[in-house]
Amino acid sequence: MANTYHQVYIQVVFAVKYRNALIEESWRSELLAVIGNLINENGCKSIIVNGVEDHVHCLVALKPTITISDLMKNVKAKSSKYFNDNKLTKSQFSWQVGYGVFSYSQSQIDSVYKYIQNQKEHHKKQSFNDEYLNFLNKFNVDYDEKFIFENLT
Repeated sequence: MANTYHQVYIQVVFAVKYRNALIEESWRSELLAVIGNLINENGCKSIIVNGVEDHVHCLVALKPTITISDLMKNVKAKSSKYFNDNKLTKSQFSWQVGYGVFSYSQSQIDSVYKYIQNQKEHHKKQSFNDEYLNFLNKFNVDYDEKFIFENLT
């Protein structure tokens, strides 16, 4: 739409079902590229996508005509399909239900980019559970811990 300008940056974090460590280093970059391309195909801009064996972080410039839930539904479904069609693991692959999404200003993009870029090193010192709880607390997100860590589906 003419005269409509936007600058909406979000970080989305989502995990493998049951937080299983299924994303192997040998093909991780291929999967992350697929996720980045899916974000772009939805009209948004993938700034960086990175992760470790059990979860992924995406820094996205969000297009305001697409909802975050529609974007994530599409990205998670199509990346799971890619994962399974290419038989990257011996078992059926699925993402955990849900995701975390956090917003940022332009001035924070460089530090968020570097944080996502350094996931491998970061997770030598901190578990995903601790990282995720830190995000929720830092952004003052109300949550019930039993839905985060119990009955992981």
